Formats: sequence, C-alpha cells, structure tokens
Amino acid sequence: MVNELSPERARQVLDMLTHGGAMDGINTSLALRLIPLAVELKDDELVNRLLDHASAIAEDDVERGWARFEGMKIMKSSADSMLALAERAESMDLGNPLAAAVHHHVALLHMSDGALDEARAIATRSLRLREQLQDLNGMAYGLALLMAIAKKQNDFETAIALGTERLELVKKLKKHVAQMEAVAELAHCKATIGDFEASRELYNDSLELAVELGSITGQLVARWGLADLAEIGEDYESAMLVLSDLIHVYMAEGLPAPQQVKRRIEALTELKPTAQKGDDAPQ
Repeated sequence: MVNELSPERARQVLDMLTHGGAMDGINTSLALRLIPLAVELKDDELVNRLLDHASAIAEDDVERGWARFEGMKIMKSSADSMLALAERAESMDLGNPLAAAVHHHVALLHMSDGALDEARAIATRSLRLREQLQDLNGMAYGLALLMAIAKKQNDFETAIALGTERLELVKKLKKHVAQMEAVAELAHCKATIGDFEASRELYNDSLELAVELGSITGQLVARWGLADLAEIGEDYESAMLVLSDLIHVYMAEGLPAPQQVKRRIEALTELKPTAQKGDDAPQ
C-alpha cells in the first residue's frame, strides 16, 4: 500500500481516516495497515495514536497480539521478546498466523545480524506454521527467506532446492513478478555452482518474463547475469551487446541508465580488442 501511493495521496488518505473523530470508525486491522503509511511520512505522533487505537479496540487476544507486534517492530524490540510473543500466540485460538509472522520477522533480524543458524531454525518454524495453515503466499515468502539464508551459508544445493519449490509455488499462485525474481535467483545459484548452461537458460527465461511484464529492474538483473556468463566464457562481445540492449531499454523509457552498466560497457570495450587480437594471433 505504501509503495502504491504518492506522499501527497498517502497524507490525504491518512487525514480522511484519522482526523477529528474519524479514527473512532476504523478497526484494529485497518489501523495496523495505516501505520506503515504514517511511518513513511515520519508522522510519529500519528503512528502512536494508531497503535494505541489498534490496541484499545482489539476484539480479542489475537488482535491485541498483532497490535503489540507492530509496536515491537517500530520500537525495535529484542528478538527474545518477540519470540515470547510468538510462543503466546501459538497458545491462542487462531493465533498461528501471528506466530508465523513473528517468527519470520525474527529470522530476518537474525539474518541481518549474521546469526545464520538461528535465522534458519526460526524461519523453518515459521514455514512449518504456514504449511499447517495452507498459507500459500506466506509459504512463498518463507521459502524465499530460507533460500536467502542458505545462500549466505554457501549451501547452494539447499538454496536451489528451496528456490525450485518456491518457483513452483509462485507459478501456482500466478504471481508473475515473483516468478521472474525466483527464476533469476535460481539462475544465480546455478552459476555459482558452475552449472553455466542451466544458469543461462534460467536467466533467459527471467529476461523473457521481465520483458513481458515491462519490468526494467527484472531486465537489469537478467541481462547483468547473462553478461556475467558471457564474460566467464570470455565472450566479451556478447556481454557488451546484452548490456547495450539494456541501455536502449532505459532510453526507450526516457530514464537514465545506471552508471554501473555504462562503466561495465566501457570496460568491456577495452577488453574486446585485446580478446580479438589474441584470436587473430598466429598459431
């Protein structure tokens, strides 16, 4: 919701729903959904009002738990205190979605701190809860998190297995952007273990999806990966061409191309004559 609204429109929405006595008419769920908008606008006073309101009108322990969780995230509470909330949530009727969300967030915190074993264990617990709930969207997020942790642990075989499972799931959910991203991440893992042909095929699949979706970011990721593979094979001309095509995509959209793409093309331009000279050298 935050990314879909301009700051001006976000302010209008918040004012409409919270000014005067309007906030009395919103429930806990809506109040919690509005908090990220207020955070984005750096309106701390409104964030606190929304948190207080969400807690005050919560209809049961689960809703109060969601409100407490949102407050803990904003206050950057410790992982242990969040896990205590997750444990309480699991004992509540209908509390497992909250417990799964808390475990997922704590796993992210541990991953950012480099505590990868703890992150993996807690993320696995979150995924198991979501599997029990048949929360397919949550499972997709959980698999993505576990894949990211496995990559940080250099456990690429596990990362590929998780990424493959995630890809099948997002295909089933018809989430095309997530599918594009999942294919590119698998391509990167395949390249890391030296399976360059499989990686090239996956990057091309991701690029095709990115073009269909009109995703410039997706095209950047896929073309950058294809350029990497071309360079590994010392095919500098192909690497330069795939990146030059990306420059044209940005130009067609009236956007400036990333500097790192321009710098890489310049570097390849310097490499290309050297490579050709070597190819023409007498045997």
